[in-house]
Amino acid sequence: MSNAASASGSTQATLAGKYLTVVLDNEAYGIAVLKVREIIRMQKITPVPQMPGYVKGVINLRGRVIPVVDLRVKFGLKAEFAERTCIVVVQVKLPTEQIVQMGLIVDSVEEVVSLNGEEIEATPEFGAKVDTTYLLGMAKVKGQVKTLLDIDRVVAPEAVQEMVRATSS
Repeated sequence: MSNAASASGSTQATLAGKYLTVVLDNEAYGIAVLKVREIIRMQKITPVPQMPGYVKGVINLRGRVIPVVDLRVKFGLKAEFAERTCIVVVQVKLPTEQIVQMGLIVDSVEEVVSLNGEEIEATPEFGAKVDTTYLLGMAKVKGQVKTLLDIDRVVAPEAVQEMVRATSS
């Protein structure tokens, strides 16, 4: 076995585990279950001025102010609110090593799947202009491909960090 093959094999083994699958514009994405805190119904979101379009604002969750990001808008997908639209509250590690909770708006939640290393493939190369650093890999589940997200990298850009600082002070 070549070094590259054994390196990618060990990467897939470290990605093995349980993932919550969510739907964004009819496509399935996986978020590591260990990052998920809870799933809540849509509620009133208080807007925060001068944030990017995908940062919808903040919610009050049992006395804690939590920033909310619309993953559909972040990924440039169609973002229509429906009956099953909900907020997945996740725990995110910022580059500063600070751990915060954030809400992610998704179209719906599917299921929790257990993935082993053989079901996960490395993220394909899309070319130099496509940033895939927020993708952990691609999982094959029941004949479908599900994109596994590195949620820390998806929702920890500078604008979100700025809002976290603003809401925690």
